[in-house]
Amino acid sequence: LVHDFGHTPFGHTGEDALNQKMAAWGGFDHNAQSLRVVTRLESRYAEFDGLNLTWETLEGLVKHNGPLTDASGNGLKGPVPQAIRDYSELHDLELDRFAGIEAQCAAIADDIAYNSHDIDDGLRSGLLKLDMLENVSLPGSILAGVRQRYPALDDVRTGHELMRRQITMMVEDVIVSTTANLARIKPDSADAVRAAGETMVTFSAEMAAFEEELKAFLYKHLYRHSEVVRVRNQAEQIVNDLFEVYFADPRAMPDGWREGLDRADDRIKARSVADFLAGMTDTYALKEHRRLFDHTPELS
Repeated sequence: LVHDFGHTPFGHTGEDALNQKMAAWGGFDHNAQSLRVVTRLESRYAEFDGLNLTWETLEGLVKHNGPLTDASGNGLKGPVPQAIRDYSELHDLELDRFAGIEAQCAAIADDIAYNSHDIDDGLRSGLLKLDMLENVSLPGSILAGVRQRYPALDDVRTGHELMRRQITMMVEDVIVSTTANLARIKPDSADAVRAAGETMVTFSAEMAAFEEELKAFLYKHLYRHSEVVRVRNQAEQIVNDLFEVYFADPRAMPDGWREGLDRADDRIKARSVADFLAGMTDTYALKEHRRLFDHTPELS
């Protein structure tokens, strides 16, 4: 749930659009934004900004996909977002080490959920058909078993059974693989998990290959489908439009966001606009765009 604080309107499309708009001021990063929300932007307590979260929660939020730096502090996948570096200076998040077991579980659970529910979304939207999955190793083998056992089952229930079984298979694979990793590495403490030098909560090699094949299939047939690309382009334009309006005139933002920005430098103003935009739901972003512009595309 804490990880989801960094979500933007229109998901990854909104993130990409904000990253482009913020390029001159350090970019926009999902995990860094989540950290900003829970340590600075949320205002729930009288004595401090942010939420009262544990170090382990914040560490997992930032590093659930693995270390961000090497032992010398150099970014492993490009520059580490400044918001993360700044917070780590105050409360060392050990950016060169792995996260704890709980965060690793959350990361792989996210992958399992995305892989399964994106198939479900594709089937419900009509962009994917069950027959298209027959030649994809993981869902194809499951689909064959479902059809053999329930030959008269309708496509909707067949799809639901496919998703249920796929999630179960992936979860069970993670349990077996992780148990083997723990037996091999034998960590005796949470600190030993962080210092192990590898992720412990993993798929087996076979399931990892199946997942890569499934992701490639989804990219080709769903994420890059012309209809999906069309809607993404519209969503990106909405985010771009809103950013330009708020950046040019912060008074277009509501109370609590615009105060003092008329005197702020561009870096502070841009980050405040990005913070405001990142907190929007899809519905609110569309509503704001309709308020500010005569023509807003229907995202359907």
